[in-house]
This record gives sequence, C-alpha cells and structure tokens, in this order.
Amino acid sequence: MGLFDKDNRFNAANLISFGNIASGIVAIYFIVQGNFFVAIILAWLAGAMDISDGKVARKYGLSSEFGVQLDSFADFISFVVMPSFLLFFALRTNSHLEGISELLIGIVFVFYIISGLRRLIEFNLKVDVGEVEKYFTGVPTPLGAIFQWVLYLLYSYEVIANPFIIAGLVLVIAWSLNSNLKIRHP
Repeated sequence: MGLFDKDNRFNAANLISFGNIASGIVAIYFIVQGNFFVAIILAWLAGAMDISDGKVARKYGLSSEFGVQLDSFADFISFVVMPSFLLFFALRTNSHLEGISELLIGIVFVFYIISGLRRLIEFNLKVDVGEVEKYFTGVPTPLGAIFQWVLYLLYSYEVIANPFIIAGLVLVIAWSLNSNLKIRHP
C-alpha cells in the first residue's frame, strides 16, 4: 500500500485531491476573517492541485472510482462553495447589505451552490473511471469559479458596482453549469 498503489485511498493522486480540499476549507476560513488576499492565493493553489491530481492519476494508473468521487468533492469545496463565499462576503462587506437585500443575494448564492453540486453529481453519473471526454456538457465548476473570481475583480475595482447586477451574473453562471453548452476539455 504505497503512494502509487491504485487501491490505496492515500495514493499520490488522492493526496493531491485532499490538499485541494484543505486549501478550499482554509480559504473559506480566511474569507470569513476578511482576508480575501490569502483566500485567493489558496484558491489558485487548489486550482493547481485540481489539474495535478488528474494528471498524476492518469500517468501512474491511479484512477479509481474513489478518486473520481474525491475529485468531485474537492471541486465542490474549492470551486463551488469557496468562490461563492468569496463573492458573497465581498458584496456583503463592501455594499453593506442588510435585511431583504442580503437575503435575496444570499439566496442567489445558495442557488449557485446547489447548481454546482447538481453539475458535479451529473458529471459523476456519466464519467467512466480513467476516461477523459473531448467536451464537457455545461460549464465545468472550475471555470464557473474563474467566472466568479472575474466578477469579484469587476466588483472590487468598481467596474460593476451594483451587487444586484453581480448577483444576476452569478445566476447566469449557475444556469450555465447545467446547460447544454459544449466546452472543450483542456
């Protein structure tokens, strides 16, 4: 049972996925503390690990059903929940959202998180272990996270200063996760 044993739950590929999960969870902690800079660094670290875990799994024959499920869980934490927290807390903090405004925008982010979870579950139901499709159907969650980070930047630099416009764009991204859009696999 070593780092390159497919049946080891703590093989090299899975350890990278666990690192992705840890980065996402710690990033959420920093978001809640108001330290968005550290959270964003951790988010990019999670992204690098997301790319690496699949490459390591394929290169060393470590692909397994456990790894597929673990990767999706990591994607859920790091590319669905964490960027939603980042953008919501940025809107809440900088726009001083309260009452019904905070509730409505909060509902948008809950909808986004549910949409991301649905997308990951649907993907897992269709994927064969070790196979890589040529195209994704619907926007993959890491790309959805990048879109949310772009919205964060647009809001932070006051290119789009209205939190309700940002929330509307988040709804568009949420829709795209489970759409029939074809996105070429890198």
